[in-house]
Amino acid sequence: MKWGNYIIFFVVITGLTGLMWLCSCNRSGNNHDGSGAGTLKGKITLSGAFALYPLTVKWAEEFEKLHPRVIVNVSAGGAGKGMTDALSKMVDLGMYSKSISPEEKAKGAWWIAVAMDAVLPTINANNPVLADLKKKGLTRQKFYDIFISGKIKTWGEAVSTSSSVELYVYTRSDACGAGEMWAKYMNGKHQEDLQGLGVNGDPGVADAVRRTPEGIGYNNLCFIYEMSTRKAYTGLDVVPIDLNENGIVDPFEDFYGDMDQVIQAINDGKYPSPPARDLYFVSGGKPTDKLVQTFLKWILTDGQKYVHEAGYVMIKPEQVVKELQKLN
Repeated sequence: MKWGNYIIFFVVITGLTGLMWLCSCNRSGNNHDGSGAGTLKGKITLSGAFALYPLTVKWAEEFEKLHPRVIVNVSAGGAGKGMTDALSKMVDLGMYSKSISPEEKAKGAWWIAVAMDAVLPTINANNPVLADLKKKGLTRQKFYDIFISGKIKTWGEAVSTSSSVELYVYTRSDACGAGEMWAKYMNGKHQEDLQGLGVNGDPGVADAVRRTPEGIGYNNLCFIYEMSTRKAYTGLDVVPIDLNENGIVDPFEDFYGDMDQVIQAINDGKYPSPPARDLYFVSGGKPTDKLVQTFLKWILTDGQKYVHEAGYVMIKPEQVVKELQKLN
């Protein structure tokens, strides 16, 4: 790829800025007025997947309102960090956004599913072939040739036009569920199968794409759409997936207009899985702390009402029952 040092430096700095902002959002319960019927007290610590970070922050805020003497500290850093911190008991719970591996199970990983979301392919809103992308979409094979084989190097090759504009691919440099799920959608096996300029964190990839008209990357749902408007953040757009590979975006494939349309498509099974997937909390063995157990039970029951509001998909009622049984 033909990048100058200045552009690479700028992207890395913006990515790190986003990461620093997210990781600094640890909160304390000192701002509560002391009201509430909760009698629990203590501290819960969580770290890990960017995919689960915004929802976990929302859960933490609402749980602290119910229990003013409880502090819930949440920090992002990637799914890999979440699993490592959980297994080493550095945190009570890790936020995890991919399937638990046999190796992690052998190390004593315990997990419950708490919500669903999806990874979507992101482009700049001023992409040079935006009209063609919106009309035709891209097939799984086209994504494979962009992100894995590297055969497609221009936007003209991507949409079968004469455009010679080079495309710039961004991927995640940190160990993450988003990268693994995106690779598996294209029949890859690991995040490392993905080509592109590595950028740290979900906010970093979004910033890089937003600043590069020729760029393409992938992001978790809540880093593409704004919570207040439910529309894509300024400068970002989504590449429709041509699911039936007929060379056109049919009405049943066109559900990217706002966050709620995507959520409904995930819930209805229209959006493929992967890259749609369950999101997990993990720990090194089944939690025995009463406070942590209470927090998890609340998330699987009353806490589910915040899932859609935060831009995620609720797990099915029958799955809630299954996950609650793991806590008994």
